[in-house]
Amino acid sequence: MKPVEEEDYMRREVEKMGKNASAVETIGILTSGGDSPGMNAAIRAAARTAWARGVNVKGIMRGYSGLLKEEIFEMSKDFTKDIISTGGTVLYTARCPEFKELAVQERAADILRKHGIDGLIVIGGDGSFRGAQKLAAQGINTVALPGTIDLDIACTEYTIGFDTAVNTAMDAIDKIRDTSASHERCSIIEVMGRDAGYIALWCGIAAGAEEIIIPERYDGNKPKLLLNLIDGIMETHAKGKRHHLIINAEGIGHSYGMAKDIEEATGIETRATILGYVQRGGRPTAQDRVYASYMSALAVDLLCAGATNRVVGYRNGQYVDYDIEDALSMRKDVDEYEYQISRMLGRSAYTIK
Repeated sequence: MKPVEEEDYMRREVEKMGKNASAVETIGILTSGGDSPGMNAAIRAAARTAWARGVNVKGIMRGYSGLLKEEIFEMSKDFTKDIISTGGTVLYTARCPEFKELAVQERAADILRKHGIDGLIVIGGDGSFRGAQKLAAQGINTVALPGTIDLDIACTEYTIGFDTAVNTAMDAIDKIRDTSASHERCSIIEVMGRDAGYIALWCGIAAGAEEIIIPERYDGNKPKLLLNLIDGIMETHAKGKRHHLIINAEGIGHSYGMAKDIEEATGIETRATILGYVQRGGRPTAQDRVYASYMSALAVDLLCAGATNRVVGYRNGQYVDYDIEDALSMRKDVDEYEYQISRMLGRSAYTIK
C-alpha cells in the first residue's frame, strides 16, 4: 500500500495545479471488461473536468479492442448530455485477450500517440488495470478507475456499480420473498459477484436472509454445506419458521442442484432463482453517480498534474490513488465481523437455545 505521505503529496500537487496548466493536452477515455452502472457518470465527469482544465477529450469505443481498431473519436459536449442517469456504458465495452502480448501493447501505445492522446483514463476491473499498467510502461500516462459491480478490487472500499447492483438484487429478492412466504417454501437466490461474495453478503443482510453462502467462507465441501443448510431449515421450521431465504453467491453456484437436494431431504418445496445480468444494468443510484463523478474528476486532475500508472480508490472516507502495481498486489477478504453479524441476524435468531 502506498504511504499516506505520498497520497498527500499527490493531492497537494493537484491542488497547486493552475486551471490552465496541464501535463497532458488530450485525454482518452475507455471502458473495459464488464459494464457497471455509473460508468456513464464517470465518462461524463472525466470529459467535463478535462474541458474545464483546457484539455481535449477523445472517446475510445469498445475498450482495448476498439483502441486496436482505432475506434477513436473527438468527444463533443453533446456526447455527455443526459448520460449520467443511464446504465451501461455509452463507449461500449469488450474483452481483449490479445492485449496481454507485448507487441499488441506497443501497437496500442503507437495508436494513442498517432491520435494525439497523451493521457488515458481506463474504467474497469483488475484486468483493465493490467492493461493500463502495460500502456504506462509504454510511455502513456494512465489513470484507472474501479468499475465493477463485484467490489473485488482490494485497493478500494467502493467500486463503481456495486451499490446499484446490490439495490437491484435486493429489490428482486424482496419480491421473491413475498411469493416464497405465500407458498411456505424455501428459496435459493443466486446473485452475481464472480469469485467474490460481497453482493451476496450485502443482499443477504439487507433482505433478511436466513443463510448466506459466499466463496470466502466456503471450504469446498458440498455435502457438509448441504447438511448445514438442511439442518438449519429443519430446525427453524420446527420452531415455526414457514419460509426460508438463502442467498447464494455466483462463485459457489449449483443453485438448482441445491434446491433439488434440499427439497428431497426436507420435503419443503424449494425453488432456485438466478438473477443474472439484471444486476449489471439499470439506472445508477445516487451513490454510484456521485462517487463515480468524484473519482473521475480526480483521475483527470492526476493526469493534468503529470501522474501516471495510478488507480483511484476510496478508503477510510477519502478518495485516494495508488500505483497500479501496488493496487494489484493487495488482497481482499470480507469483514469477519460483518459476516458474523449476517449469521447472527439470520438463522441463529431462530436456533439460539
